[in-house]
Amino acid sequence: MSHTASGLQGLPMDRDAGPFDPPSQITAVRGARPVSPMVFPDGHEGWLVTGYDAVRQVMADTRFSNRQDIGVIHVPYETPGMPAAAEPSPQTPGLFISMDPPDHTRLRRKLTGAFTVKRMKQLEEGVVAITEQQLDHLARLTPPVDLVQEFALPVPSLVICELLGVPYADRETFQSNSSKFMERDVTLEDKMAAIGAMFGYLAGLVTGKRAEPGEDILSDLARDEDLSIEELTGMAFLLLLAGHETTANMLALGTFALLEHPAQLAELRSDPALLPDAVEELMRYLSVADIFFRYATEDIELGGETIPAGSTVVVSLLAANRDPQRFENPDALDVHRKVRGQVAFGHGIHQCLGQQLARIEMRAGFEGLLRRFPTLQLAVEAHDVKLRTNMHIYGVHELPVTWA
Repeated sequence: MSHTASGLQGLPMDRDAGPFDPPSQITAVRGARPVSPMVFPDGHEGWLVTGYDAVRQVMADTRFSNRQDIGVIHVPYETPGMPAAAEPSPQTPGLFISMDPPDHTRLRRKLTGAFTVKRMKQLEEGVVAITEQQLDHLARLTPPVDLVQEFALPVPSLVICELLGVPYADRETFQSNSSKFMERDVTLEDKMAAIGAMFGYLAGLVTGKRAEPGEDILSDLARDEDLSIEELTGMAFLLLLAGHETTANMLALGTFALLEHPAQLAELRSDPALLPDAVEELMRYLSVADIFFRYATEDIELGGETIPAGSTVVVSLLAANRDPQRFENPDALDVHRKVRGQVAFGHGIHQCLGQQLARIEMRAGFEGLLRRFPTLQLAVEAHDVKLRTNMHIYGVHELPVTWA
């Protein structure tokens, strides 16, 4: 395959190997050269990292920076309205995902108390109650229904709204804006407008909480005088976005994957004790938050290659989670697999803060769906399910299901 030797032209994004598998070109590159040169649409010569060990190394090494204000992070796919010569963009206050230590450390530390395993355990009952209410709602509908709109999206949205103290009635606004922000082909102008609208809304919300705090995470943060309103707003944006986009897509895509693997689904139905393992396996198998970017702040050795300072490095968590060097028979969905070290939540200092919450939501969601809808099935052909190949977080746009 000559294109592998000469490096990739842009990031392969066509899900030609099936709805759950990485693009075949990415799988081929991982086999041939897990740290591979890639030419970006703007001509930048960067890198694509697909091997498990190399991906973990990139995520763990802070010389691969997340800051967009010191170096240019080039985008590996065509974006409408993108200026040809990219420039570093100013740091958004509070958006700690695009910071390095010590700024990252200071802000993230403010949240670790809110997301302790103990606190998430206390939340579990509430999550289960919200899930059951949504399942009651689902059961009252006449199938076929769209599982995304009626279940997969409302559950994490309700949970994160309650947790953060965001009025659920406002969800229409922030969901439409956040999906604009998450779409790859939206013009820069529309994207900025969507972000502006969300930041405006959240700034008003956190200002109110600073004046009159309630019993929620944003109020806890607002009581902290060290944090400016701008920082609170950035943190709220990150938590709200991350808190519903990812889990919603895992619930819908995970259900799709189980319906397409009936033997695995049957095993899970007959033994619900497999559920925690099955959730880890679905995370590994699907890795909906797949593509992440870093910027090399100096020359760095990685997987036998030298990454020059200034390079944009693109990592694929899905490719890493399907690496046969790390996982046996990685392209099989196996609910009995004892998955250790899957990187669907990332790795290193930016590892997902809400991962315990996500696990609780997925366990409750899948368990409830399997128990309440034993005859659940797709209401369309699998190839007619609309895939989110145009979004930063993968999944399905809708999942029409039916039951007896």
